[in-house]
Amino acid sequence: MEGLVMNAFDNIYADKRVLVTGHNGFKGTWLTEWLVELGAKVSGIALPPNTKPNHWELRTPHIDEHIQDVREEARIAAIIQETQPEIVFHLAAQPLVRKSYREPLLTFSTNVMGTANVLDACRQTPSVKAIVVITTDKCYENQEWVWGYRENDRLGGHDPYSASKATAELVVGCWRKSFFSTNDTPLLASARAGNVIGGGDWAEDRLIPDLVRAVKLGEPLVIRSPRATRPWQHVLEPLAGYLMLGQKLLEGRREFAEAWNFGPDDASNQTVETVLNHIQSIWPVMTWQLDANPQMHEANLLHLDSSKARRLLHWTPVWDLEDCLEATVGWYRDHLSGKPVPTKFQIEAYCETARQQGAEWIRP
Repeated sequence: MEGLVMNAFDNIYADKRVLVTGHNGFKGTWLTEWLVELGAKVSGIALPPNTKPNHWELRTPHIDEHIQDVREEARIAAIIQETQPEIVFHLAAQPLVRKSYREPLLTFSTNVMGTANVLDACRQTPSVKAIVVITTDKCYENQEWVWGYRENDRLGGHDPYSASKATAELVVGCWRKSFFSTNDTPLLASARAGNVIGGGDWAEDRLIPDLVRAVKLGEPLVIRSPRATRPWQHVLEPLAGYLMLGQKLLEGRREFAEAWNFGPDDASNQTVETVLNHIQSIWPVMTWQLDANPQMHEANLLHLDSSKARRLLHWTPVWDLEDCLEATVGWYRDHLSGKPVPTKFQIEAYCETARQQGAEWIRP
């Protein structure tokens, strides 16, 4: 099955110099692991992991690692000049809504100026041919609509995290128009995903990590908003989209240098309560109860319209919600029981399912 993974994305990442910012975070570790399996020469920029345990230290793929804050303009420029990447995946961010209320200036400086620093360093590095900036579904001005947000809907944000990510999208648009619009400049795209779940996430105030901590302590999980709906998807789903998008940019396809949504099917857009009940059915030790305390503002309805990615990139989700939850629970079960974490195995299993479904990005 390893050969199957290697041949994905028309083998375009083999021997490519790839830089991942935020490489040791939740998404970043999965992406880095996948890129290494694809034969890429990966470099990473990130702060040290801020949780114990963390996915990176459980896996630690062999890469050229640089521990650095993306807010440090000169150091970021020096690292990108040193590593000479051909493609950059920018994931480094302050990713938490509730933390953004506590530390709004940190959130804005990281998510906005950090993005500008990376883009400007790429502008000055001739080796860079493609850049994919990862933002979030929360970059849209939330209207509590029942239908999905499209890439051309209004950007905005009530909380500092959402507003900072909307601003990061404006930075991307500015650099694309101002500096990356001619044939000799990098192709720049942004990607917005839904509520991503999967093994290896221990961030604060997220449903699955909070659940795992509660199970470990033998306590019920306290839930803030059981009726809030989210577009749930396994981390490998948007990562496949990012890699497909990166492939198009490396091929010089300028028409793909735009914003893209990578969200799940409508059936995976479910309430927190529905997701918890399903997890409880496959992991009976998990219990939960409602938090009666007043809560900070968070969106109730979030839904992405990914028809553009489906139609033009031919990207489609591979795992349904049940598959996503079973893979996620299975990962944490293995970890809590002392087994090796199944990250590599799950990437291979995901690729095999994609092949069986006839996904365009992986061929026999």
